[in-house]
Amino acid sequence: MKNFNFLPQQYKRNKKFKISHNYLTKQFADYKIIFKKIEKVIKFNDFTLGQKVNEFEKNFASNMKAKHCISVGSGTDAIYLALKTLGLGNGDEVITTPYTFYATVNAIIQADCKPKFADISYKDFNIDPNLIEKKITKKTKAILVVHWSGRICDMEKIKNIAKKHKLFIVEDACHAALAYRKGTMAGNFGDIGCFSLHPLKNLNVWGDGGMIITNKNIYAKKLMLLRNHGLKNRNNIEIFGVNSRLDTIQAVVANHVLKKLNNITNNRIKNAKYLDKKLRTIKEIYIPERLIGTKEVFHLYCLQVKNRNKLNKFLLSKGIDAKIHYPIPMHLQKPCRKQFGYKKGDFPITEKVCSTTISLPVHEFIKEKDLNFMVTQIKKFYSK
Repeated sequence: MKNFNFLPQQYKRNKKFKISHNYLTKQFADYKIIFKKIEKVIKFNDFTLGQKVNEFEKNFASNMKAKHCISVGSGTDAIYLALKTLGLGNGDEVITTPYTFYATVNAIIQADCKPKFADISYKDFNIDPNLIEKKITKKTKAILVVHWSGRICDMEKIKNIAKKHKLFIVEDACHAALAYRKGTMAGNFGDIGCFSLHPLKNLNVWGDGGMIITNKNIYAKKLMLLRNHGLKNRNNIEIFGVNSRLDTIQAVVANHVLKKLNNITNNRIKNAKYLDKKLRTIKEIYIPERLIGTKEVFHLYCLQVKNRNKLNKFLLSKGIDAKIHYPIPMHLQKPCRKQFGYKKGDFPITEKVCSTTISLPVHEFIKEKDLNFMVTQIKKFYSK
């Protein structure tokens, strides 16, 4: 029988990189402090929707300048529950981007909806607002934007389209904690914003977790029911829901990391800007447009490069943990081709980006000497 244990690549590799994407051991070097906080949870048996969950929800809502935060089991659950809260299902169409992680589309399918893809813009790798209206039909109910790598979409244009056609907006902001555009924080542009606490995110925990923010009381009330079986009290359900609660122990970890999030984010931005400056002169590299008035939080630091696969192999050989996010766009994944009939050539910008993207580490533990080493090796590759 085949082994279908598809762990993220960094967990599989035995090779020790000089410069790695994985920084969790360093980030949680103070784990004993977290253990002491967890001891209190154990002492009071406060495991399910406990005090620390409430505390984290209030803290995260404050950080993201939102009225309500509802924590859930994962970022995928956050998107699924957002769609169900808005009343979507029964084959309703949701317009989204084909340049995203599988979870975005999986959540749409789980909600009994149909994904309708619109291609991305080459300037920022986010959904192109100019292509959205062409995808709208009588069955379209929502636009699900993805703030790719922590770079917010052109929400001014997208909001105008949604208003014109009376569509909901759900934000997949799983890469975008603390990101903003023209003064508005990620997750606050539409009806509901969705975030992830997965270990690979800038704000992370020791497993899975997700958050939903909204500024509408009616959505917050429904989300709190949906995530907890639909229970309005111990013995009565108001609606049919699911079991998608953030563990109290994970909330302890989340609160611990949230206090560091500004520092984590600022260091990622500083490292990304340094690489931008050093790599911009290399003609074989295209750096996405960095817009004035925005805060891009660099969950990923992605570039478009020539001879991507050869460069990736070269950097790995030099001890640089370069990655590819993602080599296969969503519309060319097997289920989308089989179920919806998508084919190569349907979304040419996405396909080009997927064939030329490379990601470099920029986390808070990367030092200037590491950045210079990466730059030197990239220049060496292109000078051959």
